[in-house]
Amino acid sequence: MQRIAGWWDGFELWVAGLPFIPQFLVVLVGMVPISFAIAFLLDRGLRVAFRVLRRDDRTEPPMPVILAERPTVGSGAR
Repeated sequence: MQRIAGWWDGFELWVAGLPFIPQFLVVLVGMVPISFAIAFLLDRGLRVAFRVLRRDDRTEPPMPVILAERPTVGSGAR
């Protein structure tokens, strides 16, 4: 664990010592794939959890659209 912590500290110091644009690019290259992976895993995990809890949107019937109850109003335009 000490070797990993030491490597991480060295990497942080290296990134912090870079000028802004290269620092931004290094963080962007690292964080975009990680963020997409986290979002993908959360999406799949929540989808499974909602299916288990029977809260899946596909299992519920769609809301009926009732048009007959609403009176029609003419605009008066000819």
